[in-house]
Amino acid sequence: MESHSGGRRRSHKHLSVDVSPNYPKPRKRFGQNFLHDRGTIQRILVTVAPQPNDRLVEIGPGRGAITEGLLAAAGELDVVELDRDLIEPLRKRLAGTGVLRIHQGDALAFDLCALAPSPASLRVVGNLPYNLSTPLLFRFLDQAHCIRDLHLMLQREVVERIAAEPGSKTYGRLSVMIQTWCQAQSLFRIGPGAFTPAPKVESAFLRLLPHRPLPFPLDDPELHGRIVAAAFSQRRKTLRNALSGLVDPGILEGVGIDPGRRAETLSVMDFARLANAVSRYCPGDDRIAKPPVRPEIDPANSK
Repeated sequence: MESHSGGRRRSHKHLSVDVSPNYPKPRKRFGQNFLHDRGTIQRILVTVAPQPNDRLVEIGPGRGAITEGLLAAAGELDVVELDRDLIEPLRKRLAGTGVLRIHQGDALAFDLCALAPSPASLRVVGNLPYNLSTPLLFRFLDQAHCIRDLHLMLQREVVERIAAEPGSKTYGRLSVMIQTWCQAQSLFRIGPGAFTPAPKVESAFLRLLPHRPLPFPLDDPELHGRIVAAAFSQRRKTLRNALSGLVDPGILEGVGIDPGRRAETLSVMDFARLANAVSRYCPGDDRIAKPPVRPEIDPANSK
């Protein structure tokens, strides 16, 4: 099959990793750790399983270790790269491999949905910098309606937190927020030696599948986020204390949640039910949400 530029697309089975001097050195301020291990690259490509006509978007292609295989398999690819100095070497390396569209910019501000030909059509792949992984994840959640799936390399501890179950030490705000919107699957670990320079921690490969429809629909997602953040702000506190000033204990009891419990014991569904109850008792109001007070009955006026 001929590429956009007339060259023949190459199979990712024969992927090579170019570490020529044309590439700039990794920059600490960008949190760059370039993937170079061929076995890991191949495992990632098999896991993602790109197909012709997939609408693929890679976040932070770096030196193109994964980019080459994605582009060869799908025939076209959009990439978002912040480092201007990586763009021209990447373009030269992949010339003739397929239709490559490079978007220079910050993924935190980039509108992924502008690339989606239809809802839920984008397949997002990326090696996220450790120092920006959480804000990037929340940015992707904001655009989940455009995304079919996400395959991401992250710090192993972050992946464990995302996929954690209620009651575990790693279950927290990130677990609840991600699992509210997506099914999370921790797929495999990646050692430090797979990257240049080698990070001081292990990485892991994560798959996120946006829920369609949401299993626990939210009346007010912003309020839900505030409640989850407050509940986990001090893990040792009970919900009664952690949510003081935001949720009246009567609402907790009204949805069957003991105010003496701690946040890590609540399921994703529990947080959704609680947020919806607060929204309905006190819609659009910043006051403490309280359950409605049953009116006093005057015996003299009663029939």
